[in-house]
Amino acid sequence: MPLYEHVFLARQDLAQAQVDALAENATKIIQDNGGSVAKTETWGLRSLAYRIAKNRKAHYVMLDVDAPPAAIAELERQTNINEDVIRFLTIKVEDHEKGPSAMMRKGDRGDRGDRGDRGDRGERGPRRRDEQQQEA
Repeated sequence: MPLYEHVFLARQDLAQAQVDALAENATKIIQDNGGSVAKTETWGLRSLAYRIAKNRKAHYVMLDVDAPPAAIAELERQTNINEDVIRFLTIKVEDHEKGPSAMMRKGDRGDRGDRGDRGDRGERGPRRRDEQQQEA
């Protein structure tokens, strides 16, 4: 069966338990239509880039889905009807990402390492503007 990632944004005024219920409902729709959900990630309440239906924030949830296209069509139909979901996106993927998604790894910023000295500063550091003008 094809593999999909389904991400939906739930209204900001919902409790976490209600958001979890939405994810369980989506899982049930997929399972009832012959598919399975490999992984469910709740990314939490995050700020939106712009207001959507008077919401400045939304609860983000991602599902890794292995299901036939008919199950995805039913999931999108049900999600579109639900008033608690303000946006959703389903994409077809080649394979599911192993481990946590990029959004869950966002706190692992320490992998950049030491960037080192740029080499454009002398021992004294950058010169002040008045020192540069006196030399000219």
